[in-house]
Amino acid sequence: MIGIYDYTVILTYLSLISSVSGIFCACSGHLRWALACLALSGLLDAFDGKVARTKKDRTDLGKAFGVQLDSLCDIVCFGTLPVVICYFLGMNTLFGMAVLALYCLAGLIRLAWFNVTTESDPPHANGRKYYQGLPITSIAVILPVFYAVGTLWPTLVLYGLPVVMLATGLLFVLRFPFRKPTNKELMLLIAFVAAVVLYILACHLWGSPLPWKWVLRRVRTP
Repeated sequence: MIGIYDYTVILTYLSLISSVSGIFCACSGHLRWALACLALSGLLDAFDGKVARTKKDRTDLGKAFGVQLDSLCDIVCFGTLPVVICYFLGMNTLFGMAVLALYCLAGLIRLAWFNVTTESDPPHANGRKYYQGLPITSIAVILPVFYAVGTLWPTLVLYGLPVVMLATGLLFVLRFPFRKPTNKELMLLIAFVAAVVLYILACHLWGSPLPWKWVLRRVRTP
């Protein structure tokens, strides 16, 4: 078979499967589960590079394959899936669809640019501590958090989502230093997003927004 199937790429494959599942969920009306799939893809992406670099005997072909695979996966996970989610969240007007097209285009340009510059300027060389521009994976944090806030203020999603997606797309291609999180900060971020996703899923079970009075009443009941 063509391709590589060792442990260095398994997280990337799982990330893609998660995002395709999220697209199915969004198209069938299960937007909260789609957001959970987006967050899961972000989690898997956060560790796929770290796992791949533990293999010391990777060939040049394996490294090049990993770079291309990661970018192709990212455009599905953090380009296509967020667009589908936002479309079903209400960005289905002509203006909304134009914003989503620009968002996806900005993500594609970013990934293609770093693909062609990887060899001359590798992203992990010399312990680099900054990204250039906003990483495309950041949408796995931005969108679930925005949706969670929107469960309390629904009009925020209606009017604010196009602004958020347009601004995020622009930040993908603008050249500015964006500090990479430390391992401790990354774990805190993962815990925060996990809490947000659990809140979103709880809203699915008890209604939106989550009935806090009911929760507090249950907690106070001996």
